[in-house]
Amino acid sequence: MKISIRQATQDDARSIAQVIGMGFGEDLLRQYCGNNGMALMEALAKMEVSQYSYHNAILAEVGNQVIGGIVGYDGSLLRQLRQPTLAYIEQQTGVMPQVQEETEPGEFYLDSLAVFPPYRHQGIGRQLILAFCEKAFGDGHPCVGLLVDQDNPKAERLYSSLGFQRVKQKQLFNHLLWHMQKQAT
Repeated sequence: MKISIRQATQDDARSIAQVIGMGFGEDLLRQYCGNNGMALMEALAKMEVSQYSYHNAILAEVGNQVIGGIVGYDGSLLRQLRQPTLAYIEQQTGVMPQVQEETEPGEFYLDSLAVFPPYRHQGIGRQLILAFCEKAFGDGHPCVGLLVDQDNPKAERLYSSLGFQRVKQKQLFNHLLWHMQKQAT
């Protein structure tokens, strides 16, 4: 199976929404975005400026079929990217989500990662993370950061195997998470 990794386009909005939805989980997506969460995420992925814009996504494909992806951005742009994201969610749901800041200046932040079920356990997530890090470091960012649920040691082991280290604890969406970073070499 030949896997290719590429920058997303606006036409990939549905696949990006799937990546985000899987990263959030159905319950959390419903809690913050209502019953139309996937449609809302797809609209955010089509936007030029949002946390979940296609500009911030890379995808893995087999042939022309998207099988997973990553969404991430410069941590120093979080507020600039989050403002239109939250405003759109509020416009669509009538509720302004209250979300803690999960990243900060000085890191390129891996926000969402997902590999679609039939393609899991084949190293695709690892390839996506490596491509994401390569992009971040190639653009001059000193480190890549991410959050991993403390109840997900398997994911933490994957990140650790790729050079990520715990730097502190954070709480987001009422979950205790490890903030992990990988430094540029």
